[in-house]
Amino acid sequence: MTEIRDEQQEEVQEIRQVIVAALGGEVEANIVETLRYRNKSSVALVAVSVNKIVGHIMFSPVTIGLAPREFRGVGLAPLSVLPEFQGQGIGSMLTREGLKRCTMAGFDMAVVLGNHSYYSRFGFERADIYGLSNEYGATENFMAIELKHGVFDKVSGMVRYSPEFEECT
Repeated sequence: MTEIRDEQQEEVQEIRQVIVAALGGEVEANIVETLRYRNKSSVALVAVSVNKIVGHIMFSPVTIGLAPREFRGVGLAPLSVLPEFQGQGIGSMLTREGLKRCTMAGFDMAVVLGNHSYYSRFGFERADIYGLSNEYGATENFMAIELKHGVFDKVSGMVRYSPEFEECT
C-alpha cells in the first residue's frame, strides 16, 4: 500500500535521490531544494511504499501578467516516481492529492508544463485557450486547471514560475 503525506525535513536527501533517479539529472532536484530553502514550496508531498519514499511532487507559486491582486496560483513541478514504481498509479495519487491540498490551501489555479495526455486526466486543459502563455514558449503541453470556479475569467497573460527555475538550469 502507498501512503501520500507531507514531505519532512529529514527526508530531503532521500527525496533528492528519488528525483534524480526518476528524471535522470540534478536540475530538478536542485530546483526543489532551492525552492524549499527559500520557503517557496506551497505544497510538497511524498509517496511512501514499503517504508521508503518512492515518489515526490511539489507545487510552487506562479504569477500571471493580468490577475487580481488577491490571485494565488501554483505551478506543479516536478513530479517524480522511482523508475521501478512507475506505471502503478503513484504519480496519479500524488497529483490528485497535491491538487486537493492546493485547493484546500486557497489557491485559485494550478499550471503544469508536461505531457498533455497524462495531465489532462486530472482536468488540466491547454492554458492558451484561456489566454495564458508561458515563458518557455510551450503551447500544447502548457496546461492549467481552475481550483476556484471562474478564475479563468479573471486572469490572462504570461504565467511566470519562480525565478529559482531559471537560476537552477
